[in-house]
Amino acid sequence: MGSQHRGWPAWTGLLALAFTLLPRAQAAEVRFDVTGAGVPVADAVISLQDGTSSSSRNATARMDQQHSAFVPAVLPVQAGTVVSFPNRDNIQHHVYSFSQPRQFQIPLYSGNKAAPIRFEKPGVVVVGCNIHDWMIGHIVVLDTPYFGKTGADGRLRLDVPPGRYTVRVWHVRGAGAPLQRTLVVPAAGTSSSLQVSLVAAKEEARGSDRLRSLQEKFRQLKSTTP
Repeated sequence: MGSQHRGWPAWTGLLALAFTLLPRAQAAEVRFDVTGAGVPVADAVISLQDGTSSSSRNATARMDQQHSAFVPAVLPVQAGTVVSFPNRDNIQHHVYSFSQPRQFQIPLYSGNKAAPIRFEKPGVVVVGCNIHDWMIGHIVVLDTPYFGKTGADGRLRLDVPPGRYTVRVWHVRGAGAPLQRTLVVPAAGTSSSLQVSLVAAKEEARGSDRLRSLQEKFRQLKSTTP
């Protein structure tokens, strides 16, 4: 997967795998349990990639703006997905990104006036608001249909065909390469459990240097635009 703004900012950690047999017909089940410092980790994006690239022309998703925050703050999508950005606040927002996988800006607007944005290239797209510097979201674009995001309990279940996969785990609180390993799903009807133990990097404060850098790029672009 491509990199932007620390690429796949990832936790470091360990993965432990165990197989059991369950009566499943067509797919195999992979269950993930992600923890950090002994507690469940939410919003960890997990993908299984089989060496081929896959995109969708029909998928849609949304990242709302509500209470001056992006909701969800982390949005995993398949490459080719069209994402809308409804503004549910009673104030206007100016949404933008300078991330290499998808650069865009949506000038001040409210409601559902903004045209949706299609995300074609795999990578992490950091989204900000030029008016409210604490607003930041991440759209994780993946070239596989096998992905998901952990819930508040740190768990995720995926159904995948048998085969050989690279498992990647991404989380916003981290730095460096993605946590990854090879996973072989032997046959339909099997179930595997993957334990992921993560060590977090230091959390960025609101109004971070990264977001201020994005805003400075926006201001420079605006000043040079006729």
